[in-house]
Amino acid sequence: MRSHVILAVFKRNVSSYFSGMLGYLFIVVFVVAGAFLAFNQNFFADNLANLDQLSSQFPLLLLFIIPAITMTAWADEKKLGTDELLFTLPASDFEILLGKYLAVLFVYTVALMFSITHAFVLSALGNPDWGLIATTYFGYWLAGGALLAAGMFASVLTSSATVAFVLGTAICAIPVFIDRIPGVDTLLKDTLGITAPLSVGGHLEGFTAGKVAYSGIFYFVGLTAFFLYLNSVFIARRHWAGGKNGGEMALHYTARVACLAVALLSFTYTLAVAGGDIDTTSEQLHTLSKTTVETIKGIDSEKPVTIQAFLSPNVPQDYVPIRKELRDKLREYDQRGGANIQVRFVDVEPYSEAAEEASSLGITPRQIQSETNGRFSLEEVYLGVVLTSGFDTVVVPFFDRGTPIEYELTRSLGTVSKAERKTVGILTTDAGVFGGFDQRTFRSLPEWQIVTELEKQYNIREVSPDSKIEADVDVLLAVLPSSLTQPQMDNFVNYVKEGHPVLIFDDPLPLFNPPGLQGAPLEPKPSPGGGMMGMQQPAVPKADGGRATSLMKALGLRWDVSKSLFDLRNPHPRYASVFPKELIFLTESDDDNDDSRQIPNNPIAGGLQELLLYYPGAISRDPETRLEYIELLRSRQSSTGLNDWNEITRPGMFGGRQMSAPSTYNPDDKRYTIAALVQPSGSSEGEEKKKGIHAIFVADIDMIHNVMFDVWQRQMYDLKIDNILFTLNCVDYLAGDERFIDLRKRRAEHRTLTELERQKKKFEERRSNEEKKADDEAKQAVKDAKDRLEKILADLRGEMQKGNMDAGTMQVRLQNAAEAENRKLRQQEEEIEREKNERIRKVRIETEQEIRKIENGKWKWAVIVPPLPAIFLGIVVVLSQVFNERRGIAKDRLR
Repeated sequence: MRSHVILAVFKRNVSSYFSGMLGYLFIVVFVVAGAFLAFNQNFFADNLANLDQLSSQFPLLLLFIIPAITMTAWADEKKLGTDELLFTLPASDFEILLGKYLAVLFVYTVALMFSITHAFVLSALGNPDWGLIATTYFGYWLAGGALLAAGMFASVLTSSATVAFVLGTAICAIPVFIDRIPGVDTLLKDTLGITAPLSVGGHLEGFTAGKVAYSGIFYFVGLTAFFLYLNSVFIARRHWAGGKNGGEMALHYTARVACLAVALLSFTYTLAVAGGDIDTTSEQLHTLSKTTVETIKGIDSEKPVTIQAFLSPNVPQDYVPIRKELRDKLREYDQRGGANIQVRFVDVEPYSEAAEEASSLGITPRQIQSETNGRFSLEEVYLGVVLTSGFDTVVVPFFDRGTPIEYELTRSLGTVSKAERKTVGILTTDAGVFGGFDQRTFRSLPEWQIVTELEKQYNIREVSPDSKIEADVDVLLAVLPSSLTQPQMDNFVNYVKEGHPVLIFDDPLPLFNPPGLQGAPLEPKPSPGGGMMGMQQPAVPKADGGRATSLMKALGLRWDVSKSLFDLRNPHPRYASVFPKELIFLTESDDDNDDSRQIPNNPIAGGLQELLLYYPGAISRDPETRLEYIELLRSRQSSTGLNDWNEITRPGMFGGRQMSAPSTYNPDDKRYTIAALVQPSGSSEGEEKKKGIHAIFVADIDMIHNVMFDVWQRQMYDLKIDNILFTLNCVDYLAGDERFIDLRKRRAEHRTLTELERQKKKFEERRSNEEKKADDEAKQAVKDAKDRLEKILADLRGEMQKGNMDAGTMQVRLQNAAEAENRKLRQQEEEIEREKNERIRKVRIETEQEIRKIENGKWKWAVIVPPLPAIFLGIVVVLSQVFNERRGIAKDRLR
């Protein structure tokens, strides 16, 4: 190959493309279309500073831009007859082909460089991961480069640019949509055993996730080579198409093309199976952590670990990345572990021998709803792992969407490779953590899933508070101890005072825990069943009237069980008007100020990104305690406040209390502690734990209930919460086993649109202030109306007492007057309430309009600004060409 020949062809095609406004117009359209896809309504609803919206639709965008770039590559040459002149030049076919391909690749690269303005828009709205952005654009470039060769192949088939555009779209659609063609995936799997993705989008996913996979690079390079070879075959066709052996040559080249396709497909699949990639994410999410490497090194060579992975060959689309990552991680564990780790993969079909083997080891399928060709179906999916060694066995029944794969594998590996497990005791309370049978409702209560999760790392033991607690456990977990009777509470408090590590969850309003509000501290202890003839046994009162004052005194804390928190701000805009204000999201920080962090940077919670709580309580440090007090979780400032028990509940029709939504929320300027660590002073300074109380108190039990567990595992509503990971961190810290705490915190940083949030915050605060003002004015109006009624009645009594009437007549007239005035008062109250609600409704509408106005303004800015550089450059180039043309013309010939 002669570089100067290739360069000459390259310059000729590039200059022809940019000689008029058409080339710049395509670039502008490409950039604008990308902006529309990147910054759509879902972008603002997700509130994340990334290009996920563009990446999901980028292959479709290429179906438009690629044929537009390549349609004239060969078609115009044929139409103008310049192809014959081109091929008679002293240049080989391949040199001409390569020069033309590099020219269209340069045009596409220029268009892609102009679209980098999308990333600068992201940086203005938030703090994107620049490593991820760079890898994403690298993937865009590779995908476009591969389809450019396909578009050139369409152009070589015709002399019409229009037909070349249509053919290019059709040919490019094959690698874009091949995974969606019904039956193709099944055919490839059954005939060739290929389960790796074949589409452009399937291989692009790795790049958009911050992972430069070798298989992805070869796929795009191989696709480019395949279509360039097709180009060369059709270019050279003029040499043999009309000859005697034309038919044989056609068959010969057909066989060559088929063999090349099979070879490229096989090598791509081999690389996909072998794995290997470069991690470009800021958090190095695709690289094994230091904890994992040390855990693998620490395996006893005399007690090797066997890992059996039972995986369904075909899984729903949402679980394809999970299956792939799980296989990739296990292969890496196998390679790093050498003889100490043996990995076995088992493809499991329902009702097969493999399914029976999986069931015998504790792996059961999960029924998952999926959509195929427009039809919904329930599929039984196996994604479980069993780890065994000479010490122990750990079963991970299923890896769901929210399961941190590396953490789960490393934690299980560290557990089975150790000779002994530590023990966690769970205190018996009315929370019913172990499940059982409720004799009051005559129904079975399920075991909390947190027990199953703890069993993967610890031995679990139930501990009764009915007598002195002498259980030999490393950590005692107490859920809802406010439900204990006085003797039980005394036993528990004595255990805490003895310095045993204790993790306590209590709640002013435990909604998820059956039987609902009956478990609240201020509600009486339910009567136990089992009496004679179905009669209930008398209820035993709760210790300290349910307020747990003796426990709080021992912990050096203060907790008002009649108060629960609310938060007017929701970091997820799509759910802001749906979720109740008592559903509180805790995030790392509202801004760059460390003091504003809701999850302070402490050894237990620091690094976790989002927790979800429901009606949590608020605790504070007792000024008289000498214990060290470390905040673990706390509320926002200015958007939170406390509701009283009587505001959020009301008397029920048949006794007890029922939920009642407050009419208004009045936030204050305070920050409330929701969870705290209490321990002897100096225990957090790297010294050995000193004697004394070691406890963590969390004022919410709903955060670890099965409902939240499902939200965590399945990432319901696209929420990625860390409730369970926080709980496990607390247990590990108290047990003195902190190996996996940092590993649990390892996931992509939650990068929100901070600038947008900052601008919207002032409108949300104004709405809150206006609502509070309307409520205060309404209350004052009602009070004034009542005062006027009292004055009227007082005047009436005075007038009647002056007159000559008996007491009975005076009482009747006074009662009639009071009823009339009370009717007027009720009408006034109703009118005041209507005016208040209407005023609040208008304020909310105005606030939502202001927020939409901000989002629309950002959207217009994100769409209008990116194409401006391309437009400016196009105008400059065209004007420059016009000026140069006019400069060489005589003045007398100019008009």
